[in-house]
Amino acid sequence: MQTIHRAIQVLKAFTFENRELSLADLHKKLGISKSSLQRILKTLSAEGLLERDEKQKSYKLGLELYFLGQLVGVNSHLLSIAKPYMEKLSNETGESITLNIIHDKKRKCIGYVQGKHELTTFTHIGHYSPLYAGASAKVLLAFLPDQLRDQLLNEMEFVSITANTIVDKNNLRSELLKIREQGYATSEGERVLGAFSFCAPITNHVNEIVASLSITMPVIRVGNDTYEDYVNLIKDYARQISTHYAKSFR
Repeated sequence: MQTIHRAIQVLKAFTFENRELSLADLHKKLGISKSSLQRILKTLSAEGLLERDEKQKSYKLGLELYFLGQLVGVNSHLLSIAKPYMEKLSNETGESITLNIIHDKKRKCIGYVQGKHELTTFTHIGHYSPLYAGASAKVLLAFLPDQLRDQLLNEMEFVSITANTIVDKNNLRSELLKIREQGYATSEGERVLGAFSFCAPITNHVNEIVASLSITMPVIRVGNDTYEDYVNLIKDYARQISTHYAKSFR
């Protein structure tokens, strides 16, 4: 219990004023022996809760804490706000709608409304997929802060899921830049052959991405007469959810 308590003390030692701390800084601030601190810092770094700057010999809060922070209240609170919009969007289009977040450095589905057509696309709540494949994943990656996005990209191991999966890092970077500029993403068969998705970001009260909203359908129902309509719809519904979600923090 003492080790857990000390590890929590170490994490709480970081503040807006002290974003980077050395071993000596933590020893002085917390009064924990340097030998104990070294063991704690090694474990927290291995789990991604801290990052070590080899040049400065200092530590800062890690990527895993960012994603854990994003999960606080998101799954239940955001889903309760988004679900009525998802159902309305599904009724309007007849297609399947998903709500997705980043968890454990992957895309995770936290909300799903099944399409009304006999031929439709299926998924399940709790389903995980890589962040480089599919519109919902690429939107989550594209709208992250630059440093976090670059770190995730550098850690990725690209494995082809289908013939359409982007497995070249430079090509993916170009795609992510395009997504940020246009405010939405599309994908065709990057994870499931025969499926097509339109996706847009959902943001919070400080304009940080917290989730992605997707319309998914068989590619045979995507045509020139519907493409622009679905782009406008997904952007509009994601914007409505973002506005509602942001207001809930005021």
